[in-house]
Amino acid sequence: MLDLLRKRRSIRKFQDKKLEAEQIEQLVRAALLAPSSRARRPWEFVLVEDKELLAKLALCKEHGASFLAEAPLGIVVAADPGKCDVWVEDSSICTLLLHLQAVSMGLGSCWIQVRERWHDDHQTSSNYIKQLLRLPDQLQVLAIVAVGYPAEQKAPNDDSKLPYNKVHYNTFGNSFAN
Repeated sequence: MLDLLRKRRSIRKFQDKKLEAEQIEQLVRAALLAPSSRARRPWEFVLVEDKELLAKLALCKEHGASFLAEAPLGIVVAADPGKCDVWVEDSSICTLLLHLQAVSMGLGSCWIQVRERWHDDHQTSSNYIKQLLRLPDQLQVLAIVAVGYPAEQKAPNDDSKLPYNKVHYNTFGNSFAN
C-alpha cells in the first residue's frame, strides 16, 4: 500500500488514448466499495467520456480544471447531503479510492475540487455542473476526477520529505520519532 501511495501523483497531462471498458468498470467498482457512514452511500457518480462535455466541465471554475478537456475520462463525484451528514467525508473516501485504483492500473488521475468553488460571480461550480449534467437539485458536487494514461512522468513521493513534524505523540508538541 505504501508503494501505491508513493506513486500516486496529480497527473494533469494525458495521452489521447481512450480507456478500456474493463478499466472503467474497475474504477467504478473501487468507488462503490468505499465505506460510508451507516452504509448510507450518499454518493452518485457521472462518468463522462464525451469530449464536448469534458471541455464544458473544464470550465467549471476559473482555475485548476482546464486540463480536464484533454482527459479521456472525467468522473463527477456528487452526493445527497440529505442522506448523510458526513456526505463530504464519504464522497472524499470514494474519490481517494478512485485515485488509488487508477494508479494501481498504471493510469494517472487528478482531483478537481468543486465544492465551495465558483464558476463565475453568479454561479457556484456545483450548480454549473448540475445544470450541465442534469443532476437532481438535491445533489451537491464534491469533485471531478480526471483519469487517463499519463503523458507526464512524476517521480514517486520521497519518504525522506514526509512532514513528520506534523505528527505528535500522546499530546501535541511531543514529537513522534520515526
